[in-house]
Amino acid sequence: MDRMIRIRSLDIPELDVYAGHSEPELRHLYEPDGGVFIAESPLVIGRALDAGYEPLSLLVQEDKSDAATQETIRRVAGWRNSDREENDGSPVPVYAAPMELLTGLTGFQLTRGAICAMRRRAQTAPEEILKTAHRIAVLEDVVNPTNVGAIIRSAAALGMDAVLLTPACSDPLYRRAARVSMGTVFQIPWTYLPEGAGPEYLRRLGFSSAAMALRNDTMAIGDPRLAEIDRLAVYLGTEGEGLREETIEACDVTVKIPMYHGVDSLNVAAASAVAFFALSRKEE
Repeated sequence: MDRMIRIRSLDIPELDVYAGHSEPELRHLYEPDGGVFIAESPLVIGRALDAGYEPLSLLVQEDKSDAATQETIRRVAGWRNSDREENDGSPVPVYAAPMELLTGLTGFQLTRGAICAMRRRAQTAPEEILKTAHRIAVLEDVVNPTNVGAIIRSAAALGMDAVLLTPACSDPLYRRAARVSMGTVFQIPWTYLPEGAGPEYLRRLGFSSAAMALRNDTMAIGDPRLAEIDRLAVYLGTEGEGLREETIEACDVTVKIPMYHGVDSLNVAAASAVAFFALSRKEE
């Protein structure tokens, strides 16, 4: 624990990244260079480190002595990034504060012992991510970060090769989205689509598109013809209203999850898990 910088006030410049900015502000910090995101919990921080994301600092509850938190401290404090010119070889700072002080952090309820400020990366172009993909999820205007995180977790677990998001979607690196995803946002490729890019854009990249929608003129989700499609994009719409009508019309097929007992729809995160399980081509 001697590697920690113990603090008794959040009113220091080094902690401004945690207490002085909203997540949208952090996203654009240091422009034109990439911004910053906050990873919460040893699991999420560990998966971000595994994926090569660069930590800027770590803030922990000073009396947390569990093995997961201690391993996070060890990994972050020992991080070196020789590819960055300004890196001088010094350890990444690890700050420790009592829980009653951490509860004063604007927008953060620290319940898992550690939060880490990390540097964002430049977004990868969809064409690069999709080179070897055969099953992808496309999220249209899903604005709830909890749903975005849950969908990405299902996509990673149930055989999707990548996730694409329209520009209006919530950011997968927002703290809540990354936490709900259990860090799988760092394990499955994802990126944003260009503004206005729809099924026609993906068709030019070799993908057929399936719109998940509650309509009568649909294909059954278990239809074997869907499994025969080599490259398939599964479209999921925003909470409540679902996909835009023009998106449904532009897709090659419309797929419906059958409902029973008078239930008219599923939450988009629940629907995504059903769709990915049914439409994935991954071998057991």
